[in-house]
Amino acid sequence: METYESIREWKDQHITNFLDDTLSLNDFHDQVMHKVMEIAKSKLKKDSPPCDFTWFITGSGGRFEQGFISDQDHGIVYEISSEENDAYFKKLGNEISYGLHITGYPYCLGNIMSSNPIWCKSLHDWQKQLQQWMEDESFETIRQLQIFYDARVLQGEFGYVNHLKSLIYEYQLAHPFLLNRFSANVSHVKNVIGPMGQILVERHGVYQGCVNLKYAAFLPYVNAIRLLSIKEGIFETSTLARMDRLIQLNDYEKILQNCERNFLDLLKYRLSLFRVASYSDTHYLNIEKLSKIERKEIKRILKDGKRLHDEVITLTSL
Repeated sequence: METYESIREWKDQHITNFLDDTLSLNDFHDQVMHKVMEIAKSKLKKDSPPCDFTWFITGSGGRFEQGFISDQDHGIVYEISSEENDAYFKKLGNEISYGLHITGYPYCLGNIMSSNPIWCKSLHDWQKQLQQWMEDESFETIRQLQIFYDARVLQGEFGYVNHLKSLIYEYQLAHPFLLNRFSANVSHVKNVIGPMGQILVERHGVYQGCVNLKYAAFLPYVNAIRLLSIKEGIFETSTLARMDRLIQLNDYEKILQNCERNFLDLLKYRLSLFRVASYSDTHYLNIEKLSKIERKEIKRILKDGKRLHDEVITLTSL
């Protein structure tokens, strides 16, 4: 019988076979998480869940962009609230988070996990929560909405998540200021290109000579493309799939020029960061160890990402 520990052992033995491309690696992470879910359900000692539900992942996992090490970002939507259902899914959420931790997925520092009641609710309660988040004007609630918009169903009913995303899309159509708040929430981006065109690396500490790919490279592309997807009602979660859909709308072909190639190259660099000791290490690329051609490539990715980000912020700001 499988245990969380045996899944961890299997994962560690096989994950290096899936480092040729990001899609294969993310498919492998999905397999691991499915195994964790099956054990979690078996530990609750019920033949089956008491009602229909969806287990989704978000963050880099939701976008098919996980690296070698990935932390947890997930939640649950279940059909209807009752004393029995609420108790069951609370226990299931706690068990999933624990199981993923044992299997090698660190707990999310932001507590975006099924063990957090904010991320484990009935469909009706999710609808109420999204409505509250959209009406609220705080930085944190807008951040939560953006995290939810990257949700990808891993197991269960597929319709719940798209229904909830449609509420966000419809609300921002009727209340254009919401898109402006999304835009303001991600308006700042870390600029790592100096006035002389040089890449500004970390000058001190364990990451000296490195650039943080998550904040300087990934987020400008991810946030900009998500903003346009919310604006256009695109429910796909992969940044590359979102780019494809946006280009089909014609209006975005110019603004997205070279972005697909850049993002594919960026994912390639993330895959190279697997000889690491911790989740934080997967974000830092040592610029000094790159060839001249690679440094030129990274500089292009960074500059184009900043350009895309700034143009999208202007486009989505009222």
